[in-house]
Order: sequence, then structure tokens, then C-alpha cells
Amino acid sequence: MLTLSVHPSMRAIGEAAWDALLGPAAPPMLRFRWLDALEQTGCAVPERGWRPHHLTLHDGDRLIAAAPAYLKANSHGEFVFDFAWADASHRMGAEYYPKLVLAVPFTPATGPRLLLAPGADRAHVARAFAQGFRQLVAAGDVSSAHVLFPSLDEAAAWGDAGLATRIGIQYQWHNQGFGSFEDFLATLPSKKRTQIRRERRAIRDAGLVVETLTGELLTPRVVDAMYGFYVATVEKFEWGQQYLTRAFFEEVCATMGDAVEIVVAREGARLVAGAFNLRSDDVLYGRYWGAAEERPFLHFEVCYYHAIDEAIGRGLARFEPGAGGEHKRVRGFAPTRTASAHLLGHPRLDRAVRDYLAHERAAIERELAALDAEPPNP
Repeated sequence: MLTLSVHPSMRAIGEAAWDALLGPAAPPMLRFRWLDALEQTGCAVPERGWRPHHLTLHDGDRLIAAAPAYLKANSHGEFVFDFAWADASHRMGAEYYPKLVLAVPFTPATGPRLLLAPGADRAHVARAFAQGFRQLVAAGDVSSAHVLFPSLDEAAAWGDAGLATRIGIQYQWHNQGFGSFEDFLATLPSKKRTQIRRERRAIRDAGLVVETLTGELLTPRVVDAMYGFYVATVEKFEWGQQYLTRAFFEEVCATMGDAVEIVVAREGARLVAGAFNLRSDDVLYGRYWGAAEERPFLHFEVCYYHAIDEAIGRGLARFEPGAGGEHKRVRGFAPTRTASAHLLGHPRLDRAVRDYLAHERAAIERELAALDAEPPNP
């Protein structure tokens, strides 16, 4: 007999049970320690609009699936934008919040949202979860359920289970078997190759050293600097929101030093800029960036070129630098489909959203076709 259960915290499930569902290539932000740190350090908490509502599915006594889930009181920190849907819902006289989201908070990175035990059937599990969503909606506990940034295969399973699917575009770097950074540059037009070489040389000529720190090198001084860089970026933009606390950076650097990588630019012993990255067996994930001062080309080197160089050296398959930015395309990042899936309880809103998504999907496919047909650089 299948039983879907709700848990108010990661610790109510337990590290051993949760991590046993992770495959060897699972993104680090799906680990128990990452998700637990978000709760314990005041980041993904009800006061900030994220109430942990994690889901597990048992077959008898056997845990066969789990999902990171939250009741949301807003749509901030999700990167799959549904503000217009919330507005439409309110105009129809229906409350949009709370809603249920299956996601890694503040993280627009693709990965499994259904964590499966060996031998579990993903389509079967998706149908069971979808039925649970419908029961929550019918009971009035939530207005809707949303699965953010699942893999494309998982998104298809959600679609088969009756959810409306949505696609988006993210710029990612894909390793084509490059043996060196110069091999990668050879795929770009000559003007862009020259520009990138000049930008990288300018960093060296300015006396800046860029390096990756991980494990025991993630000292309190480095963590303090990275947190300061992160806050500086948040405060730089009017729309910036600080989601993470200093305690969160300290916790994950202490407990996940094998997966956390901080790229720093230093001038002598002084740390000038940094990027906070995560690494799985075959993917590098760029998360946060900041600098103590503006320097020409520093962002490109710390966030992009250095990471690509290292990804090539390590034989990684992909580098996901985060959301947004057509400027990434001219630096060798390819437009890549992302996905989400949505179940909306209000019948009229559901019909309107599904109609909108059909038009949006067609527009995105046209955009992708046009991008494929033209070179990324003049």
C-alpha cells in the first residue's frame, strides 16, 4: 500500500533515509546537509515565505521516494515566474497562497525533484504524488502544486500524471570533449576568441590571481569574504533580495567541503572577488558572485572562464552558471531547455494557464530554433 506523508523539517526524515535516495551524480544542493542547513540557519523558514513541507512515499514500510517541498506564502526565490498567475487568481476571487512547491530554494538548477529508491518506477511515483497534490488542493490546504527545474524526463512524467508542463531557457556550457581551454575557444569566431584572450590577460596583467578553494581551504576568512561578496551583489541591485545568512555559508562550507568550491580573485593576500560554486561528479553549478570593487573583466574571469577551464581539466560534462543572461551566449554558453510542472486547483485559472503555456512553449521553440540557426557571435 502506498502512503504519502508530510514532514515539517528535513530532520523529521533523517539524513540516512534521505541521502540513501540520492544517486552518485545527484546535485549537491539535494543533499540532506544543504537542505537542512537552509532550515537551521534561517533561510528557508516560514518567516521568509518558505514553510518546509517535505514529502515521502512509502510502499508498506519501505521508503521508495521523497521530494523537497515547501508551502510558499509568496513567489520569491523560485526563478520560475508565476506572479501573473497569482494576480489572475486574485482577480478571479481565489487566493493563490499558500501554494506547494517541489524545489531547492533559491536555486534555478536542473535536477531530480523525485528522489527514488532503486527499482522505483518514476512514472508510478509521479502519479502517486500528483494524486496527493489533488487531495491537498481539494482539502483547501493549498491552491496549487508546482515542480520547479526537474529534469526534462521527469517533467514528461509529471505531464503524463496530469500536470501542465512549462519550458524555459537557460544558458549552460556543455563539454564537447575539449582537451584544453584553447580547444573550447576554437569553437568561437576569431573576434570572440581574441576578446576572451585579451580579457583573461588583463586580469593577469592587473596582478590578480584566480584560484579555486575547497575542503580545508574554506577557512573562516574565505567564508567571511564570500558572504561579503554575496551581500555586496544583493545590495548592488534595487531588486536584489538577500536569501542566505552568514551562518548558512559557514555551515555548508564546514559540512560539504567536498562539494563546495569558492573561486577567489586575490591581489597578494587580499581577496577582491569570489564566486560560490557547487560540484557533482560531472556538473559544476555556479551560484553566487560578488566583488569588493569593480575591475574590468573580473566577473567574466571569476564566474565563467576560470570555471570552464577547470571543467575541461576535470572532464566535467556541463557547467550551469545560473539563471538569465544572453551575454553568456557570446561566451560559449548554449541555450538549453529547462522545465517545470504545475497543477492549479481553480478550474478557470488552470484552463487559462494551460492555454498560456501552449503559446509560451511555441514562442520559446521558435526562439530556440532561431538561436540554433544563427551564430552566437558576429
